[in-house]
Amino acid sequence: MSDRLKGKVAIITGGVAGIGLGIAECYVREGAKVVVTANHNVDGGHAAVEKFGDDVSLFVQQDVAKEADWQKVIDATIAKFGKLDILVNNAGIGGVNSAIEDLSLEDWQKVIDINLTANFLGEKAGIKAMQKTNDAKGSIINVSSVAGLVGLPLAPAYSASKGGSRLLSHATALNLAQRGIDIRVNSVHPGWIDTAIIPEAARDAIVKTVPVGHLGKPQDIGEICVYLGSDESSFANGAEFTVDGGQRA
Repeated sequence: MSDRLKGKVAIITGGVAGIGLGIAECYVREGAKVVVTANHNVDGGHAAVEKFGDDVSLFVQQDVAKEADWQKVIDATIAKFGKLDILVNNAGIGGVNSAIEDLSLEDWQKVIDINLTANFLGEKAGIKAMQKTNDAKGSIINVSSVAGLVGLPLAPAYSASKGGSRLLSHATALNLAQRGIDIRVNSVHPGWIDTAIIPEAARDAIVKTVPVGHLGKPQDIGEICVYLGSDESSFANGAEFTVDGGQRA
């Protein structure tokens, strides 16, 4: 496959490692130009640009929970590539695992800020950029989680943030469609993906919970994001795409 995203420009938050890097790899393969962001993994950002080439990629350091940083990313994207077609809100954290009565407000708020408020800020900035530079057309993809469909008992903040991202996607998609704006919004719900977030000691136990018998790969999420970013998915809007090896079947 090639050229499914030819001529498109995408921002991928948290795009320098794990699922985000898998999405970026698939996007570059399909002809997109990508702007990848991260807050702490600056070395990963520079490595990604070196891998893809600075003619088709750009790294911008970003705290996704800060509105000013979103404007910085949008400005850098337009300055280098001239427009914005696709926004992938991928950056996120797991937070502290605990019973809810033992969870501090600070720990709760950090997860909500990065996993949910950042999606709101990204949608807001992305829609305005698409209206200004791309004839009010585009695709927004919010990377939620299976925890946005079924709560995780020891991850109340994570579950709430990912469930919120799911319904934010629905609401934004409806709002834009009802106003006749051709910007689609969908959510992707990964299951257990083979990234550094999975503790090695728990790997075997986790694999046993996956019906297909193995963990997913970052590229598995990348491929569904290629579809959602491409014109092939023009009738997919306000929808949920679960990629979890059958766990929610």
